[in-house]
Amino acid sequence: MAGAWDRIKGNWKQAKGEVQKQWGKLTDDDMDVIEGEREKLSGQIQARYGIAKDEADRQINDWLDRAETR
Repeated sequence: MAGAWDRIKGNWKQAKGEVQKQWGKLTDDDMDVIEGEREKLSGQIQARYGIAKDEADRQINDWLDRAETR
């Protein structure tokens, strides 16, 4: 998964749209805070959706798995 996230981080400007499609409650300001950092994405998902860290991390992993198969 680290390799997949490295690609996301390296192409953050392009990836932001895909992230916002997946987690529609995340705002443009959230995207600026996240800046391609996986832990920050997890934190913002937790805050916006009111879920635990392990659930946010699971959602990110599932999303990455789907992105890898595209």
